[in-house]
Amino acid sequence: MKTFPHAYVCFLVEFHASRDYFECHELLEEYWKEHPGDPLSETWVGLIQLAVGLYHERRGNRRGALKMLMKAEAKLSAAPIDTIGLDKQRLLEQLARRTSQLSRDESLDGGFYTDLDLLITSTELRSECEAECVKRGLDWGKPSRLEDAGVIHRHKLRDRSEVVAARQSALADKKKERGGKA
Repeated sequence: MKTFPHAYVCFLVEFHASRDYFECHELLEEYWKEHPGDPLSETWVGLIQLAVGLYHERRGNRRGALKMLMKAEAKLSAAPIDTIGLDKQRLLEQLARRTSQLSRDESLDGGFYTDLDLLITSTELRSECEAECVKRGLDWGKPSRLEDAGVIHRHKLRDRSEVVAARQSALADKKKERGGKA
């Protein structure tokens, strides 16, 4: 029985149940950073880019979505997607269709955002995801709630005070190194 990283299972749950693509990105990025020697590193990056691209697209940032989804497509086309329990051919077809529509500035499904579902081929992985959904009270396959600003615009609502403080501290350190000059 193949085991999958818990962060990946949680990524898939967020991807298919809450549709919180920002959280998908956060979960898998944290895992990726904590496992620098992981042979699936580029695969995780491709999935992170996929989630970020969908986040941008759902918010109406077509240019950002296209850029990120094209990067995801390039990474994932070279990745061993089948080894992580996903249908690689279907995923690449979905990405090609979506990037083609975005690059031609065509409306997707009448101008409305539509979710992308990943076809899970591993019964073990699907079972783990379903169990995690039950544990968290989520419904697998539930569509995006486009009226939920907390999910749609999540990056604007998070607490960034630690990041801002760290940047200010680094800037102050640079000024000291230069003898107080900006």
